[in-house]
Amino acid sequence: MMLRSEFNARIHALATIVVLIAGVVFDIDRYEWLAVVLAITAVWSAEAVNTSIEALCDVVTREPHPGIGRAKDLAAGAVLLTALGAVAIAAIVFGRRLLALIPS
Repeated sequence: MMLRSEFNARIHALATIVVLIAGVVFDIDRYEWLAVVLAITAVWSAEAVNTSIEALCDVVTREPHPGIGRAKDLAAGAVLLTALGAVAIAAIVFGRRLLALIPS
């Protein structure tokens, strides 16, 4: 359901697929897999909570309300923060491997 209704969830799905393929291609070790899986799980969890909060707020009212707007903004901010953490993990795990592919 989330994939059908939320554009950002589709972006997360694409990123998940790319990262999982990269993990296999670059043969990352067990601990790197743990970090990657944890990051993926955190982003998907944050997105699910954000989507739930937005859906609940929309049931309460579709009219602009400062409290509802704040709740939606905070939930979206949590997704952004989690996604930035996932990007940092990806940079740590894949950065040197990707740099090694650049001809000198």
